[in-house]
Amino acid sequence: MAEHDSDREDREPEEQGVPFDEEAAWAAIVAGYGEEPKDPPGTKPFKSVEDLALLEPEPNDSGAATAPKPEKPVKPLGGSVSFAPGVGPRDHSAPEPSEDDFDEDDEGHFEPPEPPPLPTADATAKFAWLGVVGGPVLLLLAVILGWDMTWWLATLGVGGFLGGFATLVMRMRTDEEDDGDPGRGAVV
Repeated sequence: MAEHDSDREDREPEEQGVPFDEEAAWAAIVAGYGEEPKDPPGTKPFKSVEDLALLEPEPNDSGAATAPKPEKPVKPLGGSVSFAPGVGPRDHSAPEPSEDDFDEDDEGHFEPPEPPPLPTADATAKFAWLGVVGGPVLLLLAVILGWDMTWWLATLGVGGFLGGFATLVMRMRTDEEDDGDPGRGAVV
């Protein structure tokens, strides 16, 4: 493909067998500027939105005389409503509901119940979370504050994270109620 394109770039338009007059081409473009091209024969005229429900008129080339349409008053396409600043539909606010708005069948405003308290964690889980969160925080503080990265500081940070993570993973609950074959599919 590249060789084929390079052959075309090297040849002038006169060498292709067709003389090319750039000035005449520009003159034709400028002369035709602003003119709307004629419709091809057999095409139907453009229908406005208001006229879409009317019957189809005869094609342009039929030559049959059609009855002249009564002139409609010119109305703008679409519609727009202008609102003063601060008065538009987006500025509307709904009134607050009061107790008088509800019947005896209505329950009133919904208030969700208090969620149950979080379960208390045992000491092992607390130390595991301290290692998972505290190890990286300790290493980050050492870097930010410019402490010397000694072996015990690195061991405490990395070891605390790995040990806490391993402890939390080992203590995860597994659903061992269904000890049956897991490959049996749905059981009803």
